[in-house]
Amino acid sequence: MQGILLKPLLARRALFAAVDEVHAALAADNLPEARRLLAWHLVSRETSELTACEVAGAAIESLAENLSDSVVAPLLCFRAGGLPLAALYRYANTADAMWGYRTPDLEYAGKVAAHADDVLNLAPARLTALCTLLVSGGRGLGVWARDRRNTASPNAGHPMSAFAGALGVRLDKRGVYILNVGGRMPEAADLLRALKLARLTFALAMLFLVLPWKKHV
Repeated sequence: MQGILLKPLLARRALFAAVDEVHAALAADNLPEARRLLAWHLVSRETSELTACEVAGAAIESLAENLSDSVVAPLLCFRAGGLPLAALYRYANTADAMWGYRTPDLEYAGKVAAHADDVLNLAPARLTALCTLLVSGGRGLGVWARDRRNTASPNAGHPMSAFAGALGVRLDKRGVYILNVGGRMPEAADLLRALKLARLTFALAMLFLVLPWKKHV
């Protein structure tokens, strides 16, 4: 019963399907559609001027960050505090997405939601990065160690830099941050590699979260 109630709090299938749709559009050389799908499903930034490489990179960034925020985090909260904590986390995460923008009417609520979301994602972001590094054989370790603090968020840089290093690609959000500056620019095929990496990361995180935790008295 708890598994049934937990399922709506996760967004794994929708996330993977959204990235796959962007990949299909890029693979078909339909850049306008790829931009549209990226904006519709995955990012809040303006996408109309993004190159194909930037669209692929943004999709990988969103996949990595949302794998932590929308999949691993609610699972970890469920393991730590059951359905009430998992539901509380999803409420805070959704409130951050809705109110976490700088508008006069919602500035106070946005700051509260953003800070709560940051605190609740401290452990999940690092667990996601750790699992990514493990399933990739440590290929992203150097990039993660160097670039994990390049983003404004205290958490998003962890899974994103781990993905960038593991995939060997440069993730560049214009004028905001660069992850793995020495990597090659991503292309459509890298989205399939990123999806495979995300599935392996999710599987390892699940394994960790379903294993019994010993309680020390």
